[in-house]
Amino acid sequence: MPNATFMPQTETGKLELLEHLAATFSKYQSTFEISDADMQTLKSDAVNLRLAHTLKHQAQSYGHQCTAYMHLLWDGGNGDTSWPIAPVIVPSPAQIVTPGATARLSSLVARIKAHKNYTTAIGQDLHIIGAAIVLDTASLKPALSVKFNAGHPVIAWTKGKASAIEIHVDRGDGNGFTFFTINTEPDTIDDNPLPAAGAGVNWQYKAIYRLHDAQVGQWSDVVSIKAVSS
Repeated sequence: MPNATFMPQTETGKLELLEHLAATFSKYQSTFEISDADMQTLKSDAVNLRLAHTLKHQAQSYGHQCTAYMHLLWDGGNGDTSWPIAPVIVPSPAQIVTPGATARLSSLVARIKAHKNYTTAIGQDLHIIGAAIVLDTASLKPALSVKFNAGHPVIAWTKGKASAIEIHVDRGDGNGFTFFTINTEPDTIDDNPLPAAGAGVNWQYKAIYRLHDAQVGQWSDVVSIKAVSS
């Protein structure tokens, strides 16, 4: 089962991972041959980014208070008439500030995972293994469209999380839907001989996704096109 990326998508999530590594990684420093300088940089990144994160939210809160107070002054009301109190700016944490913490974090994790001593248990302890991706195969349903290209129908579809698509066709010959093809890459050209001029019929298509050589999900809605020789 595949895993999502270890890197959180939110600012808060990244900060929490960085702080967890800064607090936890010391016991693995020698295991992965990480220098004291790199360890110090990791810890400095965690301290500096926590400070920056805190200051940002303090500033945003103060900005909202100032906006509300300004509206009170303009429009009146029963709000608190005391001036908003500006946040106290925390002094520099006396850490070396180096831009690019995300890139350093990604590089450190790549070094850890590529090391001969890396194990899944360590990855879990360090929180650098993404959650398993659970694919809801029951809800998978292809969305088809069909058009002509160079005189032949082309069934357009997207692959999504599936490995292939299985397409069936009804050529209006009384046989109903029959197997047409399995494709692993969009789109699919129907190069069967077209009906004779003046004898055009609607060719209909439906499809279902495949995963691990088996059908999954739901059949698509039926799409059709009038097939006729030019």
